[in-house]
Amino acid sequence: MTEKHLIWDLPLRIFHWSFAITILASWYTSEQDGEMVELHMQLGFVALALIAFRILWGVIGPKHARFSQFIPSPKTLISYLHPAKESKATPGHNPLGALMVVLMIVLISLQAVSGLFINDDIFSSGPYYGSIGNDLEKVMAFIHHNTFDFMIAAIALHIGAIAYYWYIKKQNLVLPMITGKKAANQVSAIDAIPHSKLILGCVVAICCVGFIYWLVIINAPVLEEFFY
Repeated sequence: MTEKHLIWDLPLRIFHWSFAITILASWYTSEQDGEMVELHMQLGFVALALIAFRILWGVIGPKHARFSQFIPSPKTLISYLHPAKESKATPGHNPLGALMVVLMIVLISLQAVSGLFINDDIFSSGPYYGSIGNDLEKVMAFIHHNTFDFMIAAIALHIGAIAYYWYIKKQNLVLPMITGKKAANQVSAIDAIPHSKLILGCVVAICCVGFIYWLVIINAPVLEEFFY
C-alpha cells in the first residue's frame, strides 16, 4: 500500500466543500425569479460565516492552511511560471492555486457583504438596507449584480486547472481534498501535519457562526417605516 501523509486538515476540507456547495446553491436560488430569495439571503449569511472561518483559519490553522505558508511572493510566482524551469512540487497550494484561494475569498466577500445592503425591490432586503446613503446602496447593488460573473470565470479557471493537472500532469487534486492525504512520492514526511486541530476548528467555527448571527440578526439596524 502506498504510504500517504496528511496535508489538508479536516476543518479546511469541510470549509472547501461547504464553500463549493454554498456558491452553487446561491447561484441556483438567484435564478428562481425571486421564489427563493429568502433562502438566497440565508446562503449569503452562510458564505459570510465560511469566509470568516477561512480568514481566521488562515492565521491559526495547520501550516498548509495558513496564508503565511502559501501566498507566494512575486519572485516565487515568476519562478513558478518560468517556462525554462521545472516547477517544484508543493505539498500544499502551488503559487497559482494560492492566488485562486485569495481571489475567491475576495470575490465571495464582495458578493456576500454587498448583499447585506441591497433589496430586490419586491420581496425582501438585506439586514443593513437603508442604513447607508442611496448612492452607496447603488454601488453595493452594482457590486452584487456584477461580481458573480467574475466568480463564474474564476470557478471555470479553477476547474480547468484541475482538469489540466489530472490529464496532463497526471495529478489528482480532488482526492487529497477529500481524504486530506497525498502520496509519499508527492510530499515528504516532513511536510505532513500531525493532526487536524479539530477542537480548535470547532471553536473557531462556533465563534464565526456567533459573530455572523450577531452581525445580521442582533446588530442589524431596525429602520422605522412610515406609511401615509
